[in-house]
Amino acid sequence: MKRQTISIVAGLIAASISVAVHAAWPERPIMITVPFAAGGTGDSVARITAEWLSTALKQKAVVENRAGASGTIAAEFVARAPADGYTLFLASAGVMEIVPHMQKVRYDAFKSFVPISVVGSNAQALAANPSFPVKTLSELVSYAKERPGKVPYASAGSGTLAHLTMVLFLQRSGITMSHVPYKGNAPALSDVLGGHVPLYIGGVFEALVHHRSGKIRIIAVSTDKRLSQLAEVPTVAEQGYPGFATATWNGLMAPSGTPKEVISIVANALRPACQDSGFNAKLEAIGVDALCNSPEQFAEMLRANWLMWKEAVKASGVSAE
Repeated sequence: MKRQTISIVAGLIAASISVAVHAAWPERPIMITVPFAAGGTGDSVARITAEWLSTALKQKAVVENRAGASGTIAAEFVARAPADGYTLFLASAGVMEIVPHMQKVRYDAFKSFVPISVVGSNAQALAANPSFPVKTLSELVSYAKERPGKVPYASAGSGTLAHLTMVLFLQRSGITMSHVPYKGNAPALSDVLGGHVPLYIGGVFEALVHHRSGKIRIIAVSTDKRLSQLAEVPTVAEQGYPGFATATWNGLMAPSGTPKEVISIVANALRPACQDSGFNAKLEAIGVDALCNSPEQFAEMLRANWLMWKEAVKASGVSAE
């Protein structure tokens, strides 16, 4: 009985020490590792997030770029980092949900990391050159059915989220089209603007300014709801494909084993950001819709998306498995 009492007391003391230590966290700067080069959307999301957390946590949050190998270099680095919350990962849909289906990676999307919060997401847009005789998805499907496999569309490359979004749509609609992969959104969009390829599938932000100027026509967005910036453009789901929804996202994750108290501190510090007009405005300026969901919601989203993208990669034929 005496030993049991001693054990219980020791456990309570250890728990109280743990809570006290975590209550003091963070005691030094936090590093957010980004799997992309500086200047892109993901990098911008990381810097906006770091600025917010620096203020909210009263401790400097800094961004480190570790680009390369489709984001796997950064993912592997964070997966091996100490599980103390001082090294976080600016994860993305591509790195966590798509790349592992296409190549062997030295991290596990579910076992190597702990979800904290998705900072924001951005939709894919299906856009057409104004000379292309299609204004809706139903018109596109009819047009493509009359020309099976002969209607080309441009994307940022094979296996990208945009390409796989189109693969899923082609599956749902029962049509075939010809994929023209480019090395990035910019050259893909350039050829659509120039009339060399009739259709573009890619980030809304890149297409938005050209849509507004009339140089291209966005005919659908991939998210489950219309976008505030494009209220006049219906979603894919609205145009006859209920339940269809894809989006890329960027969110914070920590190495597996990071204390739950630390995860909660970061998630709770970030949650008010998405209710802040200044934070929202900064994200909207780069085409990102603020989300700031909970660790549990993030984990659920990751599980659901994992299966969807696994199907898309298999259908695309680009899997290395």
